[in-house]
Amino acid sequence: MAAVLAPAPHDPSTADAGRLVVRCPDRPGIVAVLSRLLADVGANITDSQQHSSDPTGGTFTLRLEFVLADLAERRRQLEGALDLLARQWQMTWRLTEAAHRPTVAIFVSRTDHVLQELIYRVRAGDLRADITAVVSNHPDLEPVARTAGIPFHHVPVTPGTKEQAEARALEIVGDADLVVLARYMQIVSADFCGRFPERLINIHHSFLPAFVGANPYQAAHDRGVKLIGATAHYVTPELDAGPIIEQEVARVDHRATVEDMRRVGRYVERQVLAQAVTWHVEDRVIVEGDRTIVFA
Repeated sequence: MAAVLAPAPHDPSTADAGRLVVRCPDRPGIVAVLSRLLADVGANITDSQQHSSDPTGGTFTLRLEFVLADLAERRRQLEGALDLLARQWQMTWRLTEAAHRPTVAIFVSRTDHVLQELIYRVRAGDLRADITAVVSNHPDLEPVARTAGIPFHHVPVTPGTKEQAEARALEIVGDADLVVLARYMQIVSADFCGRFPERLINIHHSFLPAFVGANPYQAAHDRGVKLIGATAHYVTPELDAGPIIEQEVARVDHRATVEDMRRVGRYVERQVLAQAVTWHVEDRVIVEGDRTIVFA
């Protein structure tokens, strides 16, 4: 079996760096008690972002970055203190060591542009994650994965074998931290979505729902579309209705051919998906109902 894509060189500055994401009912004093807790264990806060849905009875969300000497060894102490605070403040929290590299499985079909972008960003060190598998319903992109040293798995899908194919894909993915549908031209089941709540990201063009079907760029060209866009979102059982993480558009004019539009679309999709995945692995995205809070 091919080796997993090699990570960028180790960055010693992340060894003692941590991230803390907290959510609780909004009331005075939350920032103060969290700051005091971190100060008491010797942590230095290096970045802080917060949001309140409503200062009178809403939900308060806070993301902190901090440095704590010997974080890995002292994590249990910090978690114990957070548990006590959580009970007092009705708080949910997530603590991550910045040195941790999440595992990512990527699903593709025949187009390689977003896969190539993710591979490049991991190799360059811009995306701190490990791509552990590429799964595809077609064999076309096996050379791309193999060249990058990533295991490639061809899992054909037909209407009569869809359930078995999905079961096989889930075996391959295992307990990956994140699954990315990188122009995977299959609809995944509700059971599949349920395996990766808020850990399954999709990318699609932003013509929906105006131009659907097999050739949306031709339809958009015929109607004189002037903006080409892309949307990255978490996947839910309701098709293309999950919480949106990132969007972007690029302008075209009357001179653009259908192929020009496709080229612009590929560029925008690469940027949008890579940004969404990066924000996710950096604990910058918090789901709030049908929406997201993104501490970019």
